[in-house]
Amino acid sequence: MLNSTNNRLLFLLFLLFLISAESSVHGRSFKRPDPLLHFKDYNGDFDVRNKHYLASAAFTGVHGYAFAGVWLICGLVLGISMIVKCLSGGSLSLPCLDHYYLHIFFMLFVLTSLAIVASSFVLATSQKTLRRTEKLKETVVGIGEEALEAIGRVMRTTKQMQYLLLPYNPQISESLNSTTKDLRTNSRVIRRFIDRSEQSFNKATHTSHTAHIVVLTVNLVTLVAGLVLMLLYWRPGFIIIILCLWILTSLCWFLTGFDYFLHTFANDACSAFEDFEKNPQNSSLGSMLPCVNDSFSDKLIAQIGSTIHGFIIELNSNVSVMYELLGIDEENEDLIGVMKICNPFSGAPNYTYIPQNCPHDTIRIGDLPKILARFTCSKEDTLEKCRKSGRFVPRGSYNMAHAYSRSIQDMLDIYPDLQRLSKCTIVKNKASEIVLHQCKPIRNSTKLLWASMMSLSIIMVILVFMWVVETLLCWGKPLSAWFRIHTSR
Repeated sequence: MLNSTNNRLLFLLFLLFLISAESSVHGRSFKRPDPLLHFKDYNGDFDVRNKHYLASAAFTGVHGYAFAGVWLICGLVLGISMIVKCLSGGSLSLPCLDHYYLHIFFMLFVLTSLAIVASSFVLATSQKTLRRTEKLKETVVGIGEEALEAIGRVMRTTKQMQYLLLPYNPQISESLNSTTKDLRTNSRVIRRFIDRSEQSFNKATHTSHTAHIVVLTVNLVTLVAGLVLMLLYWRPGFIIIILCLWILTSLCWFLTGFDYFLHTFANDACSAFEDFEKNPQNSSLGSMLPCVNDSFSDKLIAQIGSTIHGFIIELNSNVSVMYELLGIDEENEDLIGVMKICNPFSGAPNYTYIPQNCPHDTIRIGDLPKILARFTCSKEDTLEKCRKSGRFVPRGSYNMAHAYSRSIQDMLDIYPDLQRLSKCTIVKNKASEIVLHQCKPIRNSTKLLWASMMSLSIIMVILVFMWVVETLLCWGKPLSAWFRIHTSR
């Protein structure tokens, strides 16, 4: 009776993890140009581990990258033309129009102030986006960590069961060994997911944040320096400021494209979590922890519960058979009493696991060896001495009862983890948390970062044009001279 029941339990456990390991998932497909495939469309799912997905998502910011390149080329052409004109003896400046000079100065001042405010705003938004993305990363990685903890508990239990049952049933022990290997394989898959996901998130977020800090800090310093030089009217500094601002404008446009990619990435991730919440079997996120079909997992878990439920009922209804297996004769049954094993499962059809509903006069199946230990004959004592002292259970029978009862109890202890793994509860709970509390803030934050970065880039373009106009119109007349001319009138 014990052998056949345990064989069924271990077969069901092995089947559960075999199915989990082989589950395949599909998700929402994207149709975007992939630079790594000669700009052919990428038709895959959201997958931070796939370089083709990352390349196609990064390409969505092409408007920023393209403008940055065009702007650099225009600056190069302008610089070469000015150098050629100087070498040919031509003049760079136009006739100075005094009545326009103050207007240009105030426009430069206003645009520079706007650029300073916009740069500060982008820095603050970048910091906020980093915090929210870090929180999302911790939640996503936490899914895998929580799954690893559950699988780790199951692995420790199966190893212990394997050790206990090896002397009595090598076949079950071998099945447990196969199950442990499958669990270890699943653990490696999830660990790889954690590591790769963490690396991808870090590359996307920390690279963006660091680039924003460096570019915008240099931009702020350059803008302030431009204001000072505008007041001092140091002619060589004008060329340096225009050159620096031109390069910084190109970098701002490049960051605009990268921020749009970051917004696309966050939007794709949230869409994947929303898809998973609706249909886990049709979501790419299922690859982080393969999920069994709900109807099948319910049936499988109910079958495990049914097997344990039926075994305990049979054990309780055949106490005399258990006594016979343990070597207890009828004269000694009264000394032990009628032992009833707690049955933590409800009846058919669901076989719900309710461990707290056991009557007070029952014992856990794992506590059976504690009761039998009082009546177990030790190795040092003779059989006659054991009988006189009331220790009538043979040591070999006690060891076997301990191994099997402990194994069944271990199965009951890991049953909640089996439920969570088979029903994909870990991922579902975390996905719901992300969809409800994190997706909207991170979408808004990345969108605001992109919009503010684009606004700054546009302001920088106008500002550079104004610097060029100011330099060409009034190359040789300082602001102090303008004031002297007009105050003397």
